[in-house]
Amino acid sequence: MVEEVLKESPGRTGSYCVYQATKRWLTTPELQQRLAQQLGVPPSSLAFPALKDKAAVATQHFSLRGAGAGRLAGPGFSVRMVGRLARPLTAGDLRGNRFTVTLRGLPPGEAADLGERLAAVAAEGLPNYFDRQRFGSYMPGGVFMGKAILQGDAQAALRAYLAQPAPGESPALGAFKVLAGAHWGDWDMLFQHAPRSNHRSLLTFLRDHPADFRKALNLITPRLLPLLLSAYQSFLWNRMVSRFLQARLAGGPAQVSFVEVAGEPLAMYRGISSELAEELRSLAMPLPHHRASFASAEMQAIALQVLAEEGLALEDLKARLLKRAYLPRGHRPMAVFPQETSWEALAPSADDGTRLRLKFFLPPGSYGTLVLRALGTESGDPEAGEQSPQAELPGEDPAE
Repeated sequence: MVEEVLKESPGRTGSYCVYQATKRWLTTPELQQRLAQQLGVPPSSLAFPALKDKAAVATQHFSLRGAGAGRLAGPGFSVRMVGRLARPLTAGDLRGNRFTVTLRGLPPGEAADLGERLAAVAAEGLPNYFDRQRFGSYMPGGVFMGKAILQGDAQAALRAYLAQPAPGESPALGAFKVLAGAHWGDWDMLFQHAPRSNHRSLLTFLRDHPADFRKALNLITPRLLPLLLSAYQSFLWNRMVSRFLQARLAGGPAQVSFVEVAGEPLAMYRGISSELAEELRSLAMPLPHHRASFASAEMQAIALQVLAEEGLALEDLKARLLKRAYLPRGHRPMAVFPQETSWEALAPSADDGTRLRLKFFLPPGSYGTLVLRALGTESGDPEAGEQSPQAELPGEDPAE
């Protein structure tokens, strides 16, 4: 369960209604679309400060200008108004997220060990990587659409969008992408087989302008382009931080292991000194950007090396092909320290065996799934390839 926490509670007056939504098996954009249909407004009228996982029982907030219904509901979601504000919600209004996770099928005696490990992770932190959810559009071994954009290759970027399979997509879309890869350039034929989606709009344009890949690229759904572009930026950031941590931990007493994210092995640590943990609290790596500023020559050297391995330089980190999307600029903390941590051993059950409930709080932009990976367990995601023990999100039963 993931509960989004605002910095301040909404008031009773203001031009914008603030809503709290609870959802499961819906992405945030899917929820936004369904709510817009119920309310009879464009999806852009609903301001969601953050995205939440599809599988989680997630509570999040959004705002809407004007008068709105007190409650809304539909398959997979329920919504209630919680107050008003003088402006729309933004990411700056979020304090963070509170997580509740139940681990099932644990070997006897492991519950207490994992609880103690959570306390250790809270004290020494863990790398603040972008986890797998950030890379839902990317299949390891494929082409990052964002990389093709930064390299100025509009056709390669468009091909990654139209013809490269992605995890979790529908069978119909996956089959179309295979067809598009085999018959690239036959826009008439592909249009006839394309599922009803943004893909048909692009193919309609390409039928009349078969070589104008740059214009076609800019016809991709506006809300998607920044996500597709920033996925590659996040991939680069992860690699930079992993390299920095490996250099800092080399020769020390810490235990170093690796987790895989988007096909990249990333360093995790355990057993660092309190001095290093305190240093990590203050370190931040800039997001890869042509105007990035680095706190040390060591950070800059690692960043430039990572970019060079990708055939890029700092000055290449501009989305020159795009009109309405760009790489965000800023710094992200290298490590995250879970707060409000607690654990409770639950009574074993015949179906689930030994169970453990974990609770913790993370700042905005950090991943609860990564905390589970730092504990040596996984999220139960089929794509993770880890099935036992399982970390399952509690269901609809309030007692759960």
